[in-house]
Amino acid sequence: MKKTLNNAQDNPMDNIDDWEDNLLERYPDPEETTKEKEEFRNYVDSERLDTVKEFYKVNHQFQTYDFVVEKEKEFLQFNKREMSIWEAVDFLNTLVDDSDPDIDLDQLQHLLQTSEAIRADGHPDWFVLTGFIHDLGKILCLFGEPQWAVVGDTFPVGCAYSDKIVYPEFFKANPDATNEKYNTKYGVYEPNCGLDKVKMSWGHDEYLYQIMKDYLPEPALYMIRYHSFYSQHRENDYTHLMTAKDIEMFEWVKKFNPYDLYSKAPVPPNAEELLPYYKELVTKYLPEKLNF
Repeated sequence: MKKTLNNAQDNPMDNIDDWEDNLLERYPDPEETTKEKEEFRNYVDSERLDTVKEFYKVNHQFQTYDFVVEKEKEFLQFNKREMSIWEAVDFLNTLVDDSDPDIDLDQLQHLLQTSEAIRADGHPDWFVLTGFIHDLGKILCLFGEPQWAVVGDTFPVGCAYSDKIVYPEFFKANPDATNEKYNTKYGVYEPNCGLDKVKMSWGHDEYLYQIMKDYLPEPALYMIRYHSFYSQHRENDYTHLMTAKDIEMFEWVKKFNPYDLYSKAPVPPNAEELLPYYKELVTKYLPEKLNF
């Protein structure tokens, strides 16, 4: 049975994937700009994307430094459920997007589209695996987390909120915005301290990174941890917190981003044919069971 998200304040979007559709409105595929208007997926005129604004209103109000600390304590014990990757994918399929007017794919097919686009371009197998698993952290919704604590653009907490973050005006309701400890450029951090010392807003990116950090190459971990950090990898507005290594690794995040945004297509991949390859790939890098 599919998970239903009922609380209007916690879950203002019709579906958690509405956020990704909104990203395509903000950051359209450059290769699509030459197509006729009727060939575009209809993001701008889709009424359901209006709820994304309400989503960010709640997200920006409640994603505080203390909130992130509490969520880390709650979820980084990894005591919710023990699963294989395949059990996690099946679990995530209960959040399949059946409201998208343009595409009807379960989560496995969506993940396969991302990873198969990466594989087709000849990237290393760990890069392919990263594409396949990058959204598995969304199972937080199935552990009772509201949308605004699972998806959405991520950003540092504990320092001033950038005006390059989507809907920055909504941070006025966030108590950290008026807290002198947190509302300066560096806040609780030091210049160029490194992103590993910076707490990011809580969501599926950080959660999956923490699960995978002992198993995948460093570029893959950056892709997972920061693929929703648009105010940096698209807007370059937090370089003052980054080390030279962070900047180097973000080239991998930028390389991953087009596959994450632009690989969605109406023709589903043949999961039955592809699964033997992916089962072998998962076995190469990951243990049989993981704690979520």
